[in-house]
Amino acid sequence: PRSRGLGDVYKRQMYINKNFSLKQVFEFTGGHILWLAAWSTFVAAFYEFFHWEFLHIPWLPLSVIGTAVAFYVGFKNNSAYDRLWEARKIWGAIINSSRMWGSNVKGFISNQFSEKDYSKEELAEIHKKLMYRHIAWLYALRSQLLIPTPWEHINQNKHVRRTTEKRMKKFGLGLNNADGVTEKQLEAYLPSEEVTRLINFKNTATQIIDQQSQDLQHLRKLDLIDDFRHMELQKLLNDFYTHQGKCERIKKFPLPRQYGSMSFIFVGIFIFLLPLGMVSEFHKLGEFGAWVSIPFTILIGWVYLMMELIGDYSENPFEGLGNDIPMLSLCRVIEIDLKEMLGEADIPPAVEAKNGILM
Repeated sequence: PRSRGLGDVYKRQMYINKNFSLKQVFEFTGGHILWLAAWSTFVAAFYEFFHWEFLHIPWLPLSVIGTAVAFYVGFKNNSAYDRLWEARKIWGAIINSSRMWGSNVKGFISNQFSEKDYSKEELAEIHKKLMYRHIAWLYALRSQLLIPTPWEHINQNKHVRRTTEKRMKKFGLGLNNADGVTEKQLEAYLPSEEVTRLINFKNTATQIIDQQSQDLQHLRKLDLIDDFRHMELQKLLNDFYTHQGKCERIKKFPLPRQYGSMSFIFVGIFIFLLPLGMVSEFHKLGEFGAWVSIPFTILIGWVYLMMELIGDYSENPFEGLGNDIPMLSLCRVIEIDLKEMLGEADIPPAVEAKNGILM
């Protein structure tokens, strides 16, 4: 058996082009435009052909509802952006702490306090073991953050799930040949005797850091580090636990559903009422005024719907869609830095964006 999260997972990626193309916008919202057009046309047709003037509602209460919905959706979008930006800041801190770890491991673990004179090769092997295990931790953490939660789109109803699968395939899944990347990296960077043991834990990333701590304790017994250096290195491990915990908090605690769900309902109510107010206002323009209301109703409804969707698809930064945190790329950045610190020649290439998507 393998630890949950180290098997098949969805890739994470980030859209990096300056602007979305018109084609991409329609690919994302084309289906919504169709039903917006159908509903606004239905109302306009019944108003014109059957003179169902009771369909219309005064514009003033509708505008008040629209204003209230805009404020509510704006609050949701701000909260969703905060979650996304916080996730990126956490991974930025992981990069900084990882570089400190590599530099401190090289600079602190030496013969300075040891009675036994270890060779350069022996010290280099210790440095390599600790840095390689840290790289394994990065990929293990990434893998665990990719496990879908019940509130993410992939676990919703059949239509949403199929649409999400299609978007994952188009905006990341298959762009890079990275299937099984986590298991490959664990096998490459962990000692063989540790792979089977650590991969079977429920939280592999946590146990990898704990193994690092046990190794530091052993190095202290060998006097390869003194108390001060031991504490400084352990402090970095504690920082990694902190970074991991912050990521897990975002992953495992959703944007409160009273905000995430109710904004969708409020936008739906507003869009339902919108053509009932628009058709009477445009009818005042003349004989064909009701028909002119259709494109304007679609445009206003589309704007509100897009505001809702932007927040909805930003609140889960580890979900596997086009605007996620590019964890694979960030893991590779650290991997390159640490291997260069070790003076190795076999340096993997940086992860390249494909079709405007950085994974």
